[in-house]
Amino acid sequence: MKKTRKRYSAEFKAKVALEAIRGDLTLAELAAKHGIHHTMIAAWKRQAVEGMAGTFSGASDAARAASEAEVEKLHAKIGQLVVERDFLGQSLRSMSVARRRSMIEPAHQRLSIAAQCRLLSISRSSYYYAPVPESEETLALMRVIDAAFLDMPWYGSRQMVRHLRRGGYDVGRRRVRRLMGKMGLSPIYQRPRTSDPHPQHRIYPYLLRKLEIVRPNHVWCADVTYIPMRRGFLYLVAVMDWATRKVLAWRLSNTMDAGFCVAALEEALARFGRPEIFNTDQGSQFTSLAFTSVLRDAEVRISMDGRGRWMDNVFIERLWRSLKYECVYLHAFETGSELRTGLARWITYYNTQRPHSGLAGQTPAEAYGRIDASDHGGHAPHDLMTRLAA
Repeated sequence: MKKTRKRYSAEFKAKVALEAIRGDLTLAELAAKHGIHHTMIAAWKRQAVEGMAGTFSGASDAARAASEAEVEKLHAKIGQLVVERDFLGQSLRSMSVARRRSMIEPAHQRLSIAAQCRLLSISRSSYYYAPVPESEETLALMRVIDAAFLDMPWYGSRQMVRHLRRGGYDVGRRRVRRLMGKMGLSPIYQRPRTSDPHPQHRIYPYLLRKLEIVRPNHVWCADVTYIPMRRGFLYLVAVMDWATRKVLAWRLSNTMDAGFCVAALEEALARFGRPEIFNTDQGSQFTSLAFTSVLRDAEVRISMDGRGRWMDNVFIERLWRSLKYECVYLHAFETGSELRTGLARWITYYNTQRPHSGLAGQTPAEAYGRIDASDHGGHAPHDLMTRLAA
């Protein structure tokens, strides 16, 4: 009968080899103790010594160098991932909190909600927060503030509080300031620069000072305004040709983020080509990377108003006045679809049927359709004394 060779574990071999190296017992004693042949113990001792010597040899150095190279590769990979994460974070910060909140997947198998919130640069409380709609009383007050601001765009929160109190409204400055901020209303006076702009949002210089604008597609402009409704409000952005006052594209949104502004810009570029200069205010929607990158890719020069300079974008501000008095305030729109239909009807009327005194009685569409330079184009406003569009 053939005998099966006994196999020993690595741990057992190491234990016996260490005892042999220690030298407290002879090989015969070790053989008797563990029940193995002394030649085997000698072989294990020799292998153990050679293995320890190899730890300090060149072969070990090579292995260590290879290990260090792997570590460097891992560090480089980690660095690349950090750069990519930061790049993604910059792009995400141009989105509204609501848009980023919608990207969270509560049932994700590998990322918790806390981890997703951290990656999307929002707090967990903002994810779980359920917005409370404004009361009917507050919405009515916001409509009054909006109408007053159209007539007196230099009113800040202090002056607006005085105006409202004279009208019988018992309001404080903090409330009015919050509501004006929510509506995107900023007075025309030069405010002190109390905070730096977002580090990722570049502010471009104002390029229209003393510039004569007399032809279509020379300068376009854009702005966002608050649109009151019966049970809430929306925001409207419009892209306008400066010389002819034609509205080239517009979008509605329930949040004041960059997304709907980018959509309106891309539609205008697709339908009407590109302007030489595009002018906006310094709102975060227009300074965002998502918006300015579209203009840079189209090789359009970017111009931005001075802080608080309502007059720098005066023509589109006058559009808001006409739109609200001739359309929005005359209809108590119930839903966004009703508002969208009403605005589409009025903007079509404004572009194609409403004569404009600043265009010698032409409509904006007629002035925009002229190939030759118009004799009645706009002029960039100068300081406080400006030509106002009728």
